[in-house]
Amino acid sequence: MRLPEFMRTTTFRWTLAVSGAFTVCILLMFGFVLAQAYSFMTADVDRLIVGIANFVTSDGPEHRVERLNEHLRIDARHAKLGGLFAADGSRIAGNIESLPAEFRGDARPQLVSLVKVDASGRERQTVRALARALPEGGTLVVGRNDYEFSWIVDIVERALALGLIPALCLGLATGVFLSVRAQRRVEEVNRRVQRIIAGELRERLPTHGTNDAFDKLATLVNGMLDEIETLVRSIAGVGDDIAHDLRTPLTRVRVCLERARQNATTVDGLRAAVDQAIVGLDQSLAIVTALLRIAEIEHGRRLAAFRDVALAELVREVGDLYEPIAEDKKVGLVVGAKDEVTVHGDRDLLFEAIANLVDNAVKFTPEGGHVELSLSRAGDEAVVRVRDTGPGIVADEQELVGRRFYRSDKSRGDPGVGLGLSLVTAIVKLHGFRFAISPGPGCVAEIAGQRAAYS
Repeated sequence: MRLPEFMRTTTFRWTLAVSGAFTVCILLMFGFVLAQAYSFMTADVDRLIVGIANFVTSDGPEHRVERLNEHLRIDARHAKLGGLFAADGSRIAGNIESLPAEFRGDARPQLVSLVKVDASGRERQTVRALARALPEGGTLVVGRNDYEFSWIVDIVERALALGLIPALCLGLATGVFLSVRAQRRVEEVNRRVQRIIAGELRERLPTHGTNDAFDKLATLVNGMLDEIETLVRSIAGVGDDIAHDLRTPLTRVRVCLERARQNATTVDGLRAAVDQAIVGLDQSLAIVTALLRIAEIEHGRRLAAFRDVALAELVREVGDLYEPIAEDKKVGLVVGAKDEVTVHGDRDLLFEAIANLVDNAVKFTPEGGHVELSLSRAGDEAVVRVRDTGPGIVADEQELVGRRFYRSDKSRGDPGVGLGLSLVTAIVKLHGFRFAISPGPGCVAEIAGQRAAYS
């Protein structure tokens, strides 16, 4: 017979295990209490019956019957037993029918089975009793039943019935509830996952706002799914972008070579056509190289090269590299890196990111304008800022300029493949830094990251 689904869940099995362990602990605790109570009460009863035996036998034979009857007469609990027997075993006085054969005279109190006879009838009882041999040859038996211990055992049994059994039932009910609840959530997650596998990338795992383990896991997985959806859509768009951006230079190469084959009449004309084709192929290779570079960075393969990087020195090197380029274009380049700041990262990648920003700024700043490259501290962050007096970007393009192959209408005629800012975005993301570009005339691009130390 197959068990119900909820009974085969880990939650229900753990509930059974914990409930079983709880039950065993409670039973052991009550068992210990009963054992200690029985030991204490047995010792107390033994002392009591020894004292009674001493009391009955303290005077001569003529007072023993009287003292024994006096002892037995006051017995509201019907717990006292006693008997005075002659040397031949016949009963002289008391409420014990006969002398048990297993009794040993003058032994310590022991547990024996006796027949008690009184006004209510004849009853066999198991009691603690002491047999004491008398000087004249008779035997005195004094005993007491264990009604106190039986009363305690009865209380414990009722406590277990009223406390432990409902607690176990409540625990099992809780286990069933949690198992069914977890099972339903797992089934719901399975349904969502199946839809995601089927291609519904916008599907997300359910959360209930309880901040439990399921919610935390679902939130984490949903974040991963967001990233996967972004990457999948980015990859889907990259194919179109590559086809679009490679088609133009490759078409030019083909047209150039075709015309050269048909029209070239001299070696110099053929070489000119080949040179033009090489330029187009170099542009196509630059696109592929840039894409591979971005993929390498996005996959985090450069994390092993992370070291402490002195940003001030790096910023000054970028300024030295682009100063002659800016002079040729009659654009003023100002570098300000007075703060010696250290960050943890890949020096070559950071150099490439800052150089791309300065390159864009110099490229799009008109003659007579100026570009400012600066390094500053902002709280616990190092901020590299590139400011120019170029046309800038419009607000609608602020989120688009970091996409691969995106080029605004203003820059369509300028050289480039539209991957510079995508490369910057990938490098900044790899380092865990922030990258922002402000819209409007006079573009301001910032890279901000946590400082490792001050030098």
